[in-house]
Amino acid sequence: MESDPDPLGRPGAGDALAGVRDGYDRWAVVYDHDANPLPALEEPHVREALGDVRGRDVLDLGCGTGRHTAWLAEAGARVTAVDFSAGMLEEARRKVPSGSVRFIVHDLHQPLPLGDATFDAVVSGLVLEHLRDLHAFFTEARRVLRPAGRAVFSAMHPAMFLRSSQARFTDPDSGERVQPGSLPHRLGDFVMAVLGANFALHGIGEYAPDTNFARRYPRAERYVGWPMLAVLDLRADHRGGTER
Repeated sequence: MESDPDPLGRPGAGDALAGVRDGYDRWAVVYDHDANPLPALEEPHVREALGDVRGRDVLDLGCGTGRHTAWLAEAGARVTAVDFSAGMLEEARRKVPSGSVRFIVHDLHQPLPLGDATFDAVVSGLVLEHLRDLHAFFTEARRVLRPAGRAVFSAMHPAMFLRSSQARFTDPDSGERVQPGSLPHRLGDFVMAVLGANFALHGIGEYAPDTNFARRYPRAERYVGWPMLAVLDLRADHRGGTER
């Protein structure tokens, strides 16, 4: 049987992503406790880019175990959190007071079950490598943003694929090394998809761990000075393009 075509022209995209949901269901139990350096590197940059969220309607796409969801709720935002992994959502619900966040089970490859212009901000953390069609994803994120809304998307830096690195974990029960499934998007793929979705590109941050960070997260030691993280800082703007 042939695998699903890849909108980026790369064969085997369907097969590459076939295990993402199951992989993240299994990863959920240990995701917050396995000393993964990438979320630790990412969180302060995403929070700084989002700024003050008090009283704002914020959408967390691919919320996982609720890293950003919990912080947003504590900071006073009205949060809607979306993910397709039941295991991840179960962990996310444990992080926030009952009823304080709206959780939606949904596959981000499908159109969002949300109205146009309903959010002041959108955040998505470390999801892009698990998506086939970046343009469709960013277009949906743009659709649900209000005028002058902002969006912050983080991703494992494409340069990590040059080091044979992608999302993976060790199953604590079996000891199996599990790779849920990733696609090697390029930084240019992100940029073109963002612009094609009519976002204004406010900035792109590229971040590498330093020696101090690697002392706290030893798994980052081999990547000191190497870009691990990309953060896209966007604005809803009917003109699209870059801001000057």
